[in-house]
Amino acid sequence: MKVVIIEDEPLTAEDLSSALLEVDSSIQVVAMLESVLESVSYFTENEVPDLIFSDIQLSDGLSFEVFKKVKIDAPVIFCTAFDEYAIQAFKANGIDYIMKPFSRQTVADALKKYDELKSRFSAEPKLSYDSILDLLGKKEKSTQASVLVYYKDQILPVKMHDVAMFYIHNEVTHLKTLKGEDYLLDDNLDKLDQVTGNEFYRINRQYLVNRRAIKSASRFFARKLMVSLTTDHKESIIVSKAKATSFLSWLEGSD
Repeated sequence: MKVVIIEDEPLTAEDLSSALLEVDSSIQVVAMLESVLESVSYFTENEVPDLIFSDIQLSDGLSFEVFKKVKIDAPVIFCTAFDEYAIQAFKANGIDYIMKPFSRQTVADALKKYDELKSRFSAEPKLSYDSILDLLGKKEKSTQASVLVYYKDQILPVKMHDVAMFYIHNEVTHLKTLKGEDYLLDDNLDKLDQVTGNEFYRINRQYLVNRRAIKSASRFFARKLMVSLTTDHKESIIVSKAKATSFLSWLEGSD
């Protein structure tokens, strides 16, 4: 079976590819695509695979745009952090999904469902990507006023506009304020990305950064960007080449 992965985070794409091969060693991952533009170009010039695994939010738009621009009859399994309103739309059209962060078992379950439904794909109506885009457009990204953090034996509320960034260190979620204070919290970055509003940008799997905390962005190796913050942070924060244009647009307030 030939599979194409559409995912703008290279590490996530590699993890998914490895999980697929662990579940079924006969699977061929024929392409890993990072953007709407790259995906449209690929499907215009290459044959359609047996199955597509696709993220929803890519660096240059929603992956549904790919299927609007190119006729693709292959079934799609979405890898998503979106909430139930979108997932119900996928399920209603016979499309499965994997919630991020995914596990080997969730990948195996999705492939099992694909096998069970394979004979029905040609008989079922095609997925209406326009209707899902309309559905997504009607629900704006919400902004939560505060987030709860842990400090010694206390649970403290920190106002969202005082947060410089959320980040992962040693598999634990941290919050750093604009004043440089560092706290631990329970929420993962996928959940936080849905409640922080447009003032925050998900740079990669490790960082979710407030626009107010960004001091500058400089050109880095291979057309990537290195981000400097107004608060101290020891590790380098790198924006991938695929996300660079989207990040700069967001940074100037054009999101």
